[in-house]
Amino acid sequence: MSGTEFGAVLHEMLGDADVAGRELWRRLAELGVTALAVPEKSGGLGASPLDLVVACEELGHHAVPGPVAESLAAVPALLVALGDAGADGGWLGGLAAGDVIATLAVPPGVPLAAGAEVAGLVLLASGGRVSVGRPGRFYGSVDPGRSLAEVRAGPVVAEDAGEAVERALEFGALACSAQLLGAGRALLEASVRHAQVRVQFGRPVGAFQAVKHRLADVAIGLEFARPLLDAAAVALGEDTATAGRDVPAARRDVSAAKVACAEAAHRAARAALQVHGAIGYTAEHELSRFLLLVRALVPAWGSPAEHRARVLRELG
Repeated sequence: MSGTEFGAVLHEMLGDADVAGRELWRRLAELGVTALAVPEKSGGLGASPLDLVVACEELGHHAVPGPVAESLAAVPALLVALGDAGADGGWLGGLAAGDVIATLAVPPGVPLAAGAEVAGLVLLASGGRVSVGRPGRFYGSVDPGRSLAEVRAGPVVAEDAGEAVERALEFGALACSAQLLGAGRALLEASVRHAQVRVQFGRPVGAFQAVKHRLADVAIGLEFARPLLDAAAVALGEDTATAGRDVPAARRDVSAAKVACAEAAHRAARAALQVHGAIGYTAEHELSRFLLLVRALVPAWGSPAEHRARVLRELG
């Protein structure tokens, strides 16, 4: 099965919360994707945030649905930061093996949990307390492959977990940024392909300067976002590895990456829709998968405005 076919099938199956979708998620585990952020002592790979960024970017490049940032990045980071309290449930091993899909809500910043209908572990972090939650009311999302749900608190996992929750938020924003960058790449590639075959006035539309310039702007935005994303991953890795952690700098770098990747992906989506024309609006066209994913992820894990404000606070 090719990468494109894999993404399409997983999008369909996980979007329907089918058992086969969970089985296909386990195929990601066979590749080691679900084990990247889990320590080796818990059955994971103990990979760096840079490795996690590479994986999440490719998942975004194929518009893979479900709680990607939550299950692959934020929840493992939270459980690891909680120490013994996070390890007691054996959840880290389940995440690494692909047996457990996880999600979480962290109100007010992340008020709803994504993909709770397919999650075997739903966490709620509120007021410095982390608890095992259960889905409440479900809400539709602009992206059919990304449902949202309120989370009701259940048994408490840890108290005074403010620092662990903050770390989970940083990893969630980092993974979401990588997804956006990958989706932006896919949109640019689709636009270039379409511009080469769509003929107007006897010439491919890609031959016109207006189209060339628009796509060049998209390519520049994506290329400029990548170093910021990599820098944020490095900062979070250093945050983990060093005792004298520069937490404000890591937060600033994550926010800068989220702003850059969100804006680059949004620009790619607008250009793709303009290049494709009316066909880009149709649900039957593959482009819609990426358009809707970008629309859903841009405000997720903090809007660009919120992250800009944080960059300014950290610089000040």
